[in-house]
Amino acid sequence: MKRISLRKMAKNQQGTITAVKVAGDLGRRIRDMGLVTGTEIMIQGRAPLNDPVALRIRGNTLTLRNNEADHIEVEVDE
Repeated sequence: MKRISLRKMAKNQQGTITAVKVAGDLGRRIRDMGLVTGTEIMIQGRAPLNDPVALRIRGNTLTLRNNEADHIEVEVDE
């Protein structure tokens, strides 16, 4: 298993969140969206300029800006 930033994940790649590496309002906002340690996610797609990224989480679709995705560490298969 390899740990990477959520921003670097490819379309249809799956992984498990291992850390949210930001504090303050942004960290709280990310966690409030359900992006917490142990949550499984899958990249659904990206906008034409690769920002934002759409991900599948707990049966729902969520979009994040790349600057938000940079703070989320994910464990993926190599």
